[in-house]
Amino acid sequence: MTLRPLKIFFSGIGGSGVSAIASFMAEKGHIIAGSDRAFDKNQDHPVYKTLKLRGVSIVPQDGGGIDNSFDLVVFSTAVEHDQPEFLKAKALNIPIKTRPEYLAEIISNFKTIAVAGTSGKSTTSGLLAFLMQSLGLNPNFIGGGRVKQFKTETNPGNSITGNSEFLIVEACESDGTIVNYKPKHSIISNLELDHHFVDKTAGMFEILAKNTTGKVIVNADDKNLMKINIRNPITFSIGSSSKYMASDIIYKPLITGFSLHGTKFSLALPGEYNLYNAVSCIAILSEIGIPLKDISNVLREFKGIERRFDIHLNNGKKLVIDDYAHNPHKISSLMQTMVNLRENFCYIFQPHGFAPARMMKAEYIDAFSKNLRDSDHLILLPIYYAGGTTSKDISSNDLAEEIRANKKSVEVVEDRNIVLERLAEWDNYVVFGARDETLSDFAGRIAESLSNK
Repeated sequence: MTLRPLKIFFSGIGGSGVSAIASFMAEKGHIIAGSDRAFDKNQDHPVYKTLKLRGVSIVPQDGGGIDNSFDLVVFSTAVEHDQPEFLKAKALNIPIKTRPEYLAEIISNFKTIAVAGTSGKSTTSGLLAFLMQSLGLNPNFIGGGRVKQFKTETNPGNSITGNSEFLIVEACESDGTIVNYKPKHSIISNLELDHHFVDKTAGMFEILAKNTTGKVIVNADDKNLMKINIRNPITFSIGSSSKYMASDIIYKPLITGFSLHGTKFSLALPGEYNLYNAVSCIAILSEIGIPLKDISNVLREFKGIERRFDIHLNNGKKLVIDDYAHNPHKISSLMQTMVNLRENFCYIFQPHGFAPARMMKAEYIDAFSKNLRDSDHLILLPIYYAGGTTSKDISSNDLAEEIRANKKSVEVVEDRNIVLERLAEWDNYVVFGARDETLSDFAGRIAESLSNK
């Protein structure tokens, strides 16, 4: 990185990806300012408070905070080009980059391990950063999810700075710029429908693998991944034959035990999907020379990522869980894990945007129709709207109608307060969805109400 401190403005600084880079660069000694429309609406936003305590200057998202003193303005891809800050930066001829463009630039300065896949990137990259830090490798980390053990008053938990050449990044394919990343090593965990159709994402993953100069770690159990062209992949699995195949697997309600190459491991996270995340991390660490026994000693200490299977209440009778699951594959994985915990659940899902709901409508309906048991109930909240220009030509009612036609118990509830008034109907709740920070607070309110009854 450049030795001279830079003055950088981040527009859309409240988002998980942007806040991680902003926090990382602030910790590296640069002068950081930013804005976010979510902060304009709510100055009690937890990320707002954390960034302010770190020394980041937060201003209204109206263009007034940008002047010629800035070396660079970095924009979230959610900020439209007709917004005041973009127009102001352009008028002042300040260099402009999108978040992924700037991340690609940072990546080139480190021995980067890129974590890709349509599901599990946040947990996998956060787990890998935690393991490397615990093993004394002093990594840098820029992620999306907030690692519980990295979170402090001045760190949202989605980045850390170390004194090594290693940098772990969550490599998201959403806007296509993943093809510009040139990492040392890569993990590609899975390939399903998410931001793009499978064929388009497959092409991006092929290019990422081609751009990777070292090891490419690939899930041998994923049929879609096994169809794409990756030269000399290092494979991991829990079912198919691979170089790193987990065995002796024991799924307990909240803990997963397994063996790999004769070494026993314990993971304090439930479900098959978290086992895949862990095995991929073990594979890359082993490939760079870390003994399996050393990895085993620290894996059990990992407490997870915020909003990834966050347990707000578990008193033996009542259970409340908050999760980030938002695409059909993630939702199916979450619900399949729930089967082992309770005989029934009230699932509360908020679709994370109109475009995703439109693109994945059939897959959403299929995921819920296949995984809802007769004893379960589904509440759909209105589709989340973060602002900006988008067609609102689909609603949660459109999903509910077809799920109901498949003889599943489902309803749409427009007001969350109505849910809070009806909590006596169920003992077990799962709140899930992406982007909306208030969902975690909502799960907390459910837990608090149930624990008082």
